[in-house]
Amino acid sequence: MNRRHILLSVAAITLAIATPVFAAGNDPIPGFTEAVAAGGPVLVHVTAPWCGECKLQKPIVAKLLGTPDFKDMKEFKVDFDTQKDALKLLHVQMQSTLIVYKDGKEVDRMTGKTKPAVIEAIMRKAL
Repeated sequence: MNRRHILLSVAAITLAIATPVFAAGNDPIPGFTEAVAAGGPVLVHVTAPWCGECKLQKPIVAKLLGTPDFKDMKEFKVDFDTQKDALKLLHVQMQSTLIVYKDGKEVDRMTGKTKPAVIEAIMRKAL
């Protein structure tokens, strides 16, 4: 494992423990705080219109969300270029990031992955 992977792993673990909590009325992603607090499965998808990986991820995520397994998952899309407050609070530094929440806590995140099986696997962690 190289140093970058170790640092990213430590950051992911830290974020899983300290999921951001938004103050009432200061939610940069409308409905997100309530959805996470409700404890159900939540997906945050950070995209940019110019991002090639994002363009590949979008139909995969949409197809999965249309299946019975993921019918209760709430999806929140965050635009990398325009929603800087959301990026800061979610500690996101790159587009094509997927973050999943379960029982009110972040359970995993990934960036830049475009294989359907990998995307499905991370989404299943929130079920």
